[in-house]
Amino acid sequence: MPHHCLSPILGSSLWLASVALMVQLAESSAGNYRRPVPGGKAHGFTERTLILLDVNTRSPIKTLNANFLSLQLDPSVIHDGWLDFLSSKRLVTLARGLAPAYLRFGGKRTDFLYFHNLKNLAKHRGGPGPDYYLKNYEDDIVRSDIALDKQKGCKLASHPDIMLELQREKAAQMQLVLLKEQFSNMYSNITITARSLDKLYNFADCAGLRLIFGLNALHRNPDNSWNGSSALSLLKYSASKKYNISWELGNEPNSYRQWWATVNGSQLARDYLQLRNLLQSVRFYNNRGSLYGPNIGRPRKTAILLLDGFMKTAGSVVDTVTWQHYYIDGRVAKVADFMKTRLLDTLTEQISKVLKAVKTHAPGKKVWLGGVGPAWAGGTNNLSDTYAASFLWLNTLGMSAMQGIDVVIRHSFFDYGYNHLVDQNFNPLPDYWLSLLFKHLVGPRVLAVHVAGLQRKPRPGRVIRDKLRIYAHCTSFQNHNYVRGSITLYIINLHRSRKKIKLAGTLRDKTVHQYLLQPYGIEGLQAKSVQLNGEPLKMLDDETFPELKPKRLHSGRTIVMPPMTIGFYVVKNVNAYACRYR
Repeated sequence: MPHHCLSPILGSSLWLASVALMVQLAESSAGNYRRPVPGGKAHGFTERTLILLDVNTRSPIKTLNANFLSLQLDPSVIHDGWLDFLSSKRLVTLARGLAPAYLRFGGKRTDFLYFHNLKNLAKHRGGPGPDYYLKNYEDDIVRSDIALDKQKGCKLASHPDIMLELQREKAAQMQLVLLKEQFSNMYSNITITARSLDKLYNFADCAGLRLIFGLNALHRNPDNSWNGSSALSLLKYSASKKYNISWELGNEPNSYRQWWATVNGSQLARDYLQLRNLLQSVRFYNNRGSLYGPNIGRPRKTAILLLDGFMKTAGSVVDTVTWQHYYIDGRVAKVADFMKTRLLDTLTEQISKVLKAVKTHAPGKKVWLGGVGPAWAGGTNNLSDTYAASFLWLNTLGMSAMQGIDVVIRHSFFDYGYNHLVDQNFNPLPDYWLSLLFKHLVGPRVLAVHVAGLQRKPRPGRVIRDKLRIYAHCTSFQNHNYVRGSITLYIINLHRSRKKIKLAGTLRDKTVHQYLLQPYGIEGLQAKSVQLNGEPLKMLDDETFPELKPKRLHSGRTIVMPPMTIGFYVVKNVNAYACRYR
């Protein structure tokens, strides 16, 4: 998928080129760009801030996976009952809008998940509903399952409103339990049945997503070796159904000491070798069962030591190396925190640590950000599920692509807590619309950005230059509204003033299509709805998206970014050599 190039702005006529993580400086051919005459008339800040922008169109600096922006679904959907509603036409439609992508079924509860090939499933739904409706509710689920079984191919359902309301009541009660487990780090075991796996796979398959299933790594024998009995049973069942699933083992193994388990890098490597042997023993997965890991948490000292030990032995066993990053504690986050450039920039250092460890033992091995979200501990209500979190999300995509992270998996598509893209009324949140625009407009080839800017000297202690972030990719080949050779810019303006951007060099005098994404509603940055070029975005019905209509900017017109906004800009007919061919 996409590749991004970041470029924050330095002062006084300097060229910045996107390299490993920020911007290179070079005094440049700013064309008709001139310094103000010393001692001349002072101009307003907005008038004095002019950014000249060009892109290297000769060759991409990175080429990423076609599934670059991917999704995660937490096993908690078994506990709170939402797994039974993944066949909803609306949910499938929303997931299909972000395809192609991977769907990782995993999270903290991965290591408390057990498979049982049970036939009578109405009694194994992972958490009771309120007594006054439990029996009728369960009967409705069974009837819905029977109706789905009669369908051929992709199985979709239109659940009655009353059934959804009862489920939301159940989920609301279960959310308190799930969040309590999250805060205490004490999780109850979850059973996934054959029927549950069927529903999960049906959802992924209908939506055009490639399922990655996380297996329980804390199921261990007395000698501390991994107990693969539950995993083998699941593999055999999946193979009997010819489910095309990829696999991983465990979740954030560097944190296992919280549950009185000690698994170092060498032991985890042996566990992965054992899992690889299990895959090879099941004929269906012998040549098609991809394996990803070790899915370490934030790469601090302990996690890096574990990754290093793992890579020494199992670097060649995994097809891709995975790790996770969450920015801030959701229990204490404030809206101002999400605007801090130093918070946005924490990802760059973490990526560098992981890439260094991987390169040492397995040069050329692809690296995925296997789980990322704005906040841990379930996120923050009215913050991590609002427009304010979109700056973090888009910057994550930009930085990751620029540094060569092959896939970024967003936690979560649909979930309890407040980090999800879709809420429990099946309404898309701001990060969903941002992701949808990204999928439609941004291709997997990342281009280098060159920026020159004129702005007043920053006051002592202020870092103004990092608040305007610009990335460039070839426009997605899947978007047939644009000819090959077009370029997509996406820009984050964290300034509290508007910024003017003049396209220069190869981009000069080209027609531009603007997709300006802003909050919609009196809540401002904490709005849960967004507008595109001034028009509110909402689903037209359960199976129909609104038109993502651009605003045409005439050739040579300056791009004006309002304060605290996000924008995508397709520069048409550039005929960029890097973007002409697959």
